[in-house]
Amino acid sequence: MTPTPSISFAKFSVPAKGNAYLLSAEKDGFGQAVAGVDPAGVLERAFGIADFSGKFGATLEVIAPQGSGLDKLVAVGAGKSAELDEYAWLRLGGVIAASATKAKDASVLLDLPGEVAADPACAANIAAGILLRAYAFDKYKTRKSDNGDDKSGVVSKPARITIMCANPTGAKKAFAGLKAVVDGVVLARDLVNEPANMLGPVEFAARIKELESLGLQVEVLTEKEMKKAGMGALLGVAQGSPRGARLAVMRWEGGRKGGKPLAVVGKGVTFDTGGNSMKSASGMEDMKGDMGGAAAVAGLMCALASRKAKANVVGIVGLVENSVDGNAQRPGDIVTSMSGQTIEILNTDAEGRLILADALWYCCERFQPSAVIDLATLTGAIMVALGQHHAGLFANDDDLANHLTQAGLATRERLWRMPLGLEYDKLLESRNADMKNIGGRYGGAITAAQFLQRFVTDDTPWAHLDIAGTAMAAPSNDVNHSWGTGFGVRLLDRLVRDHYEK
Repeated sequence: MTPTPSISFAKFSVPAKGNAYLLSAEKDGFGQAVAGVDPAGVLERAFGIADFSGKFGATLEVIAPQGSGLDKLVAVGAGKSAELDEYAWLRLGGVIAASATKAKDASVLLDLPGEVAADPACAANIAAGILLRAYAFDKYKTRKSDNGDDKSGVVSKPARITIMCANPTGAKKAFAGLKAVVDGVVLARDLVNEPANMLGPVEFAARIKELESLGLQVEVLTEKEMKKAGMGALLGVAQGSPRGARLAVMRWEGGRKGGKPLAVVGKGVTFDTGGNSMKSASGMEDMKGDMGGAAAVAGLMCALASRKAKANVVGIVGLVENSVDGNAQRPGDIVTSMSGQTIEILNTDAEGRLILADALWYCCERFQPSAVIDLATLTGAIMVALGQHHAGLFANDDDLANHLTQAGLATRERLWRMPLGLEYDKLLESRNADMKNIGGRYGGAITAAQFLQRFVTDDTPWAHLDIAGTAMAAPSNDVNHSWGTGFGVRLLDRLVRDHYEK
């Protein structure tokens, strides 16, 4: 794997070697740093030639500046100081990471004017942004031609990045909590990026089991145990694959003893052929990522345990492979869910809602959560509606919906609320069973959510996040250039911080 940059924090000083990155505020310019690292005034001369104004995200590089021992001096525009929020600092870290791909030693000089630069959270978020942007999934590459010293597959040493700021002790403390969230995002990205031949339901459950080392309580239910519990909807999806299904339960009890937990439930289809209602061959390789919801739940639980969150949270993921086989589920089959409700299968490619039906019912019945949120790469219809910059949000509770929306705005893992209603629910009526698993051509993301709502108890606040457009192959940005995005980890961690911790 690509080595993770080694990050440290230090009191502000002028570096003697390596690369130096100076943050420049638009109009306000630099503080005192520029004179120390650029005694010959090369950078200031370059500003005029390149018309560099400090606009957010802009960079200006000077190689081997005269009068300095530095290899490279880079000015990074931070825009207007008053407009810098948490996500902006993350993005600046990403800009720095993109410029420092081949650096061995780099110093980031946080020398912006005003009180904003003295806030340790700013330096901590820059560090988190560096790590998020530096992520690359190259586990299976044996020849890494980008670096001259690693063509045989030997990974070079990680870059050493020192962030020089006014309060390094405070920055280091703030970064500890952010690093836990970054680790959760990295786990989610790794899981989504893994090929399906390497990560089936059993292997996914084993990866979750490893999280016990962080203090999580983990249970893994086998097919035999799920059959005994009556999970006919979930097991119906799995019956065409020789790879056994699993239901993994993660528990973090960091809050008040005996307090009702927040529950998060994830769809984990480790590969989705569509079953007998088979998908077209074009793009089917992307269906290794159809477990993006389960990956986000695992990443969230990793983050909460790593930072010792003062909250009670339960994470549940249903793990199956949807394959084509003589024993695979057929259109027209009727299955009985754990709730006792019967479902007529009209399309075997509408399988995620069947998995979540049993997982949600199991969650509500066993844990009686204060609220339950499910995440799933559920429908292509949500991408038609929202594209790939927002995930769809459906909820039966306005407070929960508003809290999720605000968390999405803060983290830029944005949500857009979609409607629910009796008119849509009627589209699921079946002549042969209690319901059918699709609702027709129109409003596909809505009828999928209406289906899920039938498996949540009436008095439980519930939200469904359709992340089909955001969990994989989403447009790159300053903090992510990975195919698997890890969407949902930072969003839900913020929700827990703001509303579920003591």
